[in-house]
Amino acid sequence: MHGLGLFGGEETKLVFRPAPANSGITFIRTDVPEPVRISAVAPNIAERSRRTTLKKGAVSIETIEHCLAAINALEIDNMIVEVNGSELPAPDCSSAEYFKVLKHAELVEQNVSRKEFIIQKPVTITAGDACIYALPYSDDGLNLTYDLDYGGHTGIGRQIFSCRLTPESFEKNLAPARTFLLEAEAKQFQSRGMGTHISPRDLLVINSDGPIKNSYRFPDECVRHKIVDLIGDLALVGRAIKGRIVAYKSGHSLNQQLAKKLYEAAQQQEQIARFGTDALLDIRQITKILPHRYPFLLVDKVIEIEGHTRIKGIKNVSFNEQFFQGHFPGTPIMPGVLIVEAMAQVSGLLFAQRLEHTGQLAMLLSMDNVKLRKPVVPGDQLILTAETLRLRKRTAHCRCKAMVGDTVVAEAQIKFMLVDDEKV
Repeated sequence: MHGLGLFGGEETKLVFRPAPANSGITFIRTDVPEPVRISAVAPNIAERSRRTTLKKGAVSIETIEHCLAAINALEIDNMIVEVNGSELPAPDCSSAEYFKVLKHAELVEQNVSRKEFIIQKPVTITAGDACIYALPYSDDGLNLTYDLDYGGHTGIGRQIFSCRLTPESFEKNLAPARTFLLEAEAKQFQSRGMGTHISPRDLLVINSDGPIKNSYRFPDECVRHKIVDLIGDLALVGRAIKGRIVAYKSGHSLNQQLAKKLYEAAQQQEQIARFGTDALLDIRQITKILPHRYPFLLVDKVIEIEGHTRIKGIKNVSFNEQFFQGHFPGTPIMPGVLIVEAMAQVSGLLFAQRLEHTGQLAMLLSMDNVKLRKPVVPGDQLILTAETLRLRKRTAHCRCKAMVGDTVVAEAQIKFMLVDDEKV
């Protein structure tokens, strides 16, 4: 299929191709010198306003939500989407054309059980008065409820819609629902050079009396389109979701935050099912990479690794830690320098994931923007994350963060020199 992008207005062509079992949904930018593959999973989300975008390096694919909504609704698990531009087409500003094209393709059942994620614990994301919840649910499927509250705007008002996601319900009740904008928002977008190729006849531009030069396909078309966007964003969990999603005033930003949380929970759930533990690297594997030993080894396990770009590790802080004997008797607090050291060690484990750096040690070079925000005490569990900012042959630079629960206790940008192990 082909068409113009919603924001950029450039002509783009898509080709949908089959993919092997367990390969997931993959977009390929074919218009760049070397084709770039980007998996449609939450870690590849790029921050954008009012749309969903995937990014790998300097290459991005914009406005993918309507395509992913149709893919999700049709229960397609594995597919390659070739794109010869930076933004997917927006025919009709709905998901209907994507659904129609893919429905008429020949879908093949593969001889592998599909990946599923069953919501077992509630997850909540909030921002101001907007919120979205993922909840356990007895029904065997994905159930969605959206509460759209434009109470102060007579053209939209308040709309609530609930449904169980099936191909049939999506095609009939959701796919035709179009993107909508308030009149003031539409003028603001076009003043910035976005969407200048479209008019109120192409999507819903709404004033206090309702759509301008257009009419609703459903009396509650706006809330139905919000659910379409939500279904598309939830596809980035990378597996079929079973449970209930309840949203109030949620947009792409909150949807994407929820997708990231559910993706992490699904990864952990599968790791435990496969290995009986959520550790990707346990203490035995860690000691094969890091030279540190008692009492200076400050990473107990690694639970997430994304190539050589991001890592998440755990340090369980016990009262038996040697440093609590003198820091401080009667008021035990983990020294801030050791929290920074723990972040540095998990960074070393991250850099070791890159083949040419295997056998090298990350030696601390400098620390910038170090902030120690909260005390860490016995019984706390330090969640240590490191994200690569730059990785070269002999140097590395990363952004680190230490958290207890959802609270940031320390953060820093750390630079390392990578040296051969035998030279240390």
